[in-house]
Amino acid sequence: MALKHYQNLKLSQKLLPQQILLMKLLQLPTMALEERIKEELEVNPALEEDPEASLTDEDLYSNENEEGAVEEDFQEESDYGDEEMKSPVNDVEIEDYMDAEELDSYKYEVANKGLDDDSREYVLAAGPGFQELLEQQLGLKELNENEYTIGKYLIGCIDEDGYVRRDLELIVDDLAFNYNITTTAQEIAAVLKVIQSFDPAGVGARNLQECLLIQLERKPNKTKEVVLAMDVLRDHMEEFSKKHYDKILKRLAIDNEALKDIISEITHLNPRPGNSDNKEGTFSPVVPDFIVAVNDGKPELSINGRNLPDLKISKDYQEMLKEYNRSKDKTNREASGFIKSKIESAGWFIEALQQRYSTMSLVMQCVLEYQHDYFASGDESKLRPMILKDIANRVGLDLSTVSRTSNSKYVQTPYGTFLLKTFFSESMSTDSGEEVSSREIKKILKDLVGSEDKRHPLTDDELCAQLNQKGYNIARRTVAKYREQLEIPVGRMRREI
Repeated sequence: MALKHYQNLKLSQKLLPQQILLMKLLQLPTMALEERIKEELEVNPALEEDPEASLTDEDLYSNENEEGAVEEDFQEESDYGDEEMKSPVNDVEIEDYMDAEELDSYKYEVANKGLDDDSREYVLAAGPGFQELLEQQLGLKELNENEYTIGKYLIGCIDEDGYVRRDLELIVDDLAFNYNITTTAQEIAAVLKVIQSFDPAGVGARNLQECLLIQLERKPNKTKEVVLAMDVLRDHMEEFSKKHYDKILKRLAIDNEALKDIISEITHLNPRPGNSDNKEGTFSPVVPDFIVAVNDGKPELSINGRNLPDLKISKDYQEMLKEYNRSKDKTNREASGFIKSKIESAGWFIEALQQRYSTMSLVMQCVLEYQHDYFASGDESKLRPMILKDIANRVGLDLSTVSRTSNSKYVQTPYGTFLLKTFFSESMSTDSGEEVSSREIKKILKDLVGSEDKRHPLTDDELCAQLNQKGYNIARRTVAKYREQLEIPVGRMRREI
């Protein structure tokens, strides 16, 4: 078979490394960005902190207020346009984009705070973890070597809620395979019983029923209510979980007041003992990415960057590059390529941070103007229907860029701190033809549930009817969807005696 030469015209799309870096930084919230900057400082010696930086945000990013300036900066990286931001890149190499010229012109610097800005530090106190506390209690028990090993393995099987959900028969196989221990499910259950005597009460249970029963059994004072509560959990758990109270009243031959006392006894138990001692230790404070203040009725925006370090390209590395480029030695030329790539990477990183700031400012300022009435008053009923496309069209950015900017970002307002994406909502028409936000409907739905008679809670059909009476054209399935999004249980599960 003869070989043939032919020409083929092919259109392909590729992202520049700078664009990829920008997209990755853009989707990071403030705390994650702090960690990302620390990582970059560790791996790139050409990038360093600038302790003497004195530029304020206003000085550094003054071009963001000029009409179209931010969008031009965003687009200058490439002539490929926004569509490339949707295409995956599999083989981007930094050498493909290295310039052969010296980098004397690199003057990139980024300052994330001014002289008057405060620097906040988060102090974390470390202590023994939940698993270590259980192992300490295990060490106080009189167990043989095998039992102690089984106990440690069981503690390792306890999930974040405090339960051992793995089947005991499977644990038998695990111990035989990993520790060469021959045992039975009954022996493992006996060691698990020991763990269930540990604090916090209920830890090591295999399900909710067992967890609550352990807590009741450990009460020193077995009152009538405690005994009845144990009977309910042991013999009528299904009816209790589904709130079929009529069946419980009939089977136990008790009145409503007695049932109220039983319910009170059970609801004061801890269904998640794994989180009881560690809630404060595992809680991560929300760090807002945007801060909105209201002065004289006018919302004003600022970007939270106070804990982000000021960055610059190392002057020492720039000087080293000059020296190596003057040298005729082949080894020095190879070192020159390495240093050059590090300087370029540092420059790209600093520029990407600047573009991230500009893009976030542009998008959030647009959201602020779009939802001006809400941010000025805090009245949720004044939230306008808003989708990502509305903002993308206004700022002239790609939809995916606006999505990355909005995702996982928090906004601090005088009325609370919220996820930015919560301000995006669908629109719905009223009887008068007015477009209202789905968030407004959710607020009304929440108010209706809050004011209902808990002895006869409203069904989804009844909630739908009341919303329709208020002029909101909404179907029952939409009511159910909104209710689930608000984490409101169905009417039967909201029933109280």
